Amino acid sequence: MLRLRLFIIALTATLAAAAQRYYQPDFAIGAKAGATVSEMAWSPTVRQQFTPGFTAGICMRYTEENHFGLVAELNFTQRGWAEKLNSDTGLSYSRHFSYIQLPIMTQIFFGNEKWRYFINLGPEVGLMVGDKISSNFNYKDISQVPSFPANHRYDQLNMNVARKFDYGIAGGMGVEMRLQKKHSVMIEGRFYYGLANVFPSSRRDIFGASRGMSIECTLAYMFRII
Repeated sequence: MLRLRLFIIALTATLAAAAQRYYQPDFAIGAKAGATVSEMAWSPTVRQQFTPGFTAGICMRYTEENHFGLVAELNFTQRGWAEKLNSDTGLSYSRHFSYIQLPIMTQIFFGNEKWRYFINLGPEVGLMVGDKISSNFNYKDISQVPSFPANHRYDQLNMNVARKFDYGIAGGMGVEMRLQKKHSVMIEGRFYYGLANVFPSSRRDIFGASRGMSIECTLAYMFRII
């Protein structure tokens, strides 16, 4: 319930901010793409490391004269994790989840006509559309892998996804350079923290938490319509 309340608070704050009416309209659309690194928030802990992925999508921005606006995006994003196995074993395992995700964020910005610095913050929802495992050993039967570390947890390697719907909170910082009156490019770094568990998380299950986390670095092109 606490996770759901945090998500609702973020959504309410974003929509309330968008309801302000004292502004000069500035509406722009564009496209973005970039790289991600991600891992999972596990409980109990799993030895893991970041795994790379990518993200791409379309974005819309409605800003106000008083340094305030609203950003909405529709993206394809990869998240997941990689097992941190002993390098001596030569074993590797990573799992990527592909999401169609929709962040709706408040934007606060400052700067001048040429350079604009901004902060984005708000809720995000997503739907898992892909699940891919990359491994060089038989993760479905660890007993047949003699070099697998004896003290390494392996329950998660072959676990089925329980929830394809995801929600969480996203926040980022970036800079925008206006090339002309209607054209601009943006660079942003963003962090996402999921509030929904990917795998089963009841009291009878192995993991009480399995939430996605990611860091994104993207480049976007924006075209101002209004």
